This record gives sequence, structure tokens and C-alpha cells, in this order.
Amino acid sequence: MSVDLPTLLYLGLYVAQSTQAQNGYFPPPVITAQPGSIVLNNKPVTIWCQGPADAEAYEIYKEGDPEPRDGKKLLEAGKTRTLYIQEMKPYRTGWYRCSYKRGGQWSPLSEPLLLVMTGFYDKPSLSSLSGTVVASGHNVKLQCFSRIKLDEFILTKEYVPQFTRRQSSTAQDNGRQTTFHLGRVTSTQAGTYRCYGAFSNYSYLWSHPSDPLQLEVREPPLDPTPTEPEHPQAMDHNQTQDHQSILIGFPVAIVLLLLLSLLLFFILHHRHRKAKKSNATETKRQQQQAAGPMDRLASEARDPQDVTYIQVAFNAPTPGTASAPSLLPGPTQASEYATVARR
Repeated sequence: MSVDLPTLLYLGLYVAQSTQAQNGYFPPPVITAQPGSIVLNNKPVTIWCQGPADAEAYEIYKEGDPEPRDGKKLLEAGKTRTLYIQEMKPYRTGWYRCSYKRGGQWSPLSEPLLLVMTGFYDKPSLSSLSGTVVASGHNVKLQCFSRIKLDEFILTKEYVPQFTRRQSSTAQDNGRQTTFHLGRVTSTQAGTYRCYGAFSNYSYLWSHPSDPLQLEVREPPLDPTPTEPEHPQAMDHNQTQDHQSILIGFPVAIVLLLLLSLLLFFILHHRHRKAKKSNATETKRQQQQAAGPMDRLASEARDPQDVTYIQVAFNAPTPGTASAPSLLPGPTQASEYATVARR
């Protein structure tokens, strides 16, 4: 057996109201509309008034009209609890309330129900400035725009009749627009949204609905499961080989670095010695060229016994004897000593 929404609402209220009814308290009824309170032009709608099972009569009336209790009883209990509207017209729009009669007394009025008619103007466009798939806690903004210079826009959510937001529009790009701030959304705010436009003087006559916008809110995973490798044994074997290669390659690299350092040291040391020896030879050669021949002989002698001294005497002729040599030796004028080195 299928149970419709009004019946479910009534069953939920009946248990809470039964105890209060015994003490003479009349709980207010619940008023709803099927298939909804937003009705397309010329389409039918049914208004339901839900009260206790022992209600004797019902009254459903529109605010602004004369009170039905002045002899204009709309419905009788035991026949039906609904008000059926065959075609939705502009004069049918507005706020509705209902009440029921029991024990000769009327209950308090229900909460108001708003009936609006759509299809009077072209549909606006609805877009999300934050994207249609957002993370939980992200700020979401929905923007409604129309080329018609409508005074206000209305945002609704499918299957949530109580969610209705109405905001004034502002001029934008040869049209009108408004931005609805949903704030930091959670998974409960996911769903299908639509927007409508209206003029302030005819606030119950709305445009066609915009195309639906599906908002998806993704919650972060509570306990993410790490991904297991497809071949854990093969990966462990490869990792072991990599570790062994690292352990073997590191000492080899150290030894090669030391060998290269030693080779560079020997090359630099050999070049230094060669350059030093070449500089010493060049210096010695320049000293030998600068010294005289006799000085070179003396410097080359290392032992005093290797040196021989020779005395050379020079006799100078006396004046007047230039033509004939004298038989007697004349006085010695000078003596020179020459040094002879034996090789």
C-alpha cells in the first residue's frame, strides 16, 4: 500500500496531537500542495489540509478573501480534505491557510502556504561561480541572470519546498542579475537548483524556471585506505637489489676518487721538480757566461793540490842599450804569477 506525502505528515502529527486533544487543545493542521506550490500557468493543483481523524469539518481559504466562516464553508469533513484547482490562474496565486472543526470548535489556523504561477516570462539562466562539483566547506555562489529587466530573482531547490530565497536584482550587461551566497556548503546542500524572475508589483507571477543546476558536494574520505602494490614481492626484490647496488657502488666511488687525487698530485709534483731543475740549470749557465775564463778554472778546482803556480819574470832593457843586449842581467822590473789548473 502506497502512502503519499500528506498522509505521512498527518501520521507524524497525529501521535503528538492526540494527547493534547484530550486536554481540549486543538493543534493547528498542516497545509500542503500537490504536486507543489509552484504551478505552471493553466496547470492543476490540489491543496491538502491535514488534521486529526475525528475532525468534523475543514475550511480552506485564501488570505485577502472574506473569511469563510461567514457562511462560506469550503469543505465538509467525511467527504474530502482537499481543495482541487483545475487550472492555475493569476487570481489563484497568493497565501492559503486552513483549519478544522471538532466538537463544535475550530482549530487554530495552519501555517501559510504560498501558491505561485510560473510561465509568464522567459526563463533566466542559473550558473555557479564556484563550479558544480565542490568540496565540502567550500564557499558557493549561484548567479541568476535575465535579459528581461526583472526586479527580483527567486532561488529554489528541488524536493525542498521550504528552501526559497528571494533577492533584488541589479543591472548588468543590458540585463539584470543577482548572486545567491550559499556559504560553506556541506553534503546536505547538494541537489538540484532553479531560479525564477518576477516583478515587484506581481510578486506571485514568476517566469519560466531556469535550466536545472545540479550541485555536487564531495566529502573528504574519513579513513583513506592506502593502495597496495600489485606485486609486493617483486617490488621488495627490486628494492633489495637497489640497496645492494648503492652499498657496493659507494666504496668503489671513494676508491676511484682517491686514485684520481693521487694521480693528479704526482703529475703536479713531477712538473714542479722538472721546472725547478730547469731553472737551476739556466741560472748556472748564466753565471758561467758572466765569469772570466780563469775564474771558471779556479771555480772548477775543488782541491788545492790540483793548482800549479808559475812565476813569470819580465826584464826591461835599460836606457841606452836598445841596440845591444847587455851581458849582465839587469834588475827585475816585475813578476807575475799565473795559475795553472790541472784537469
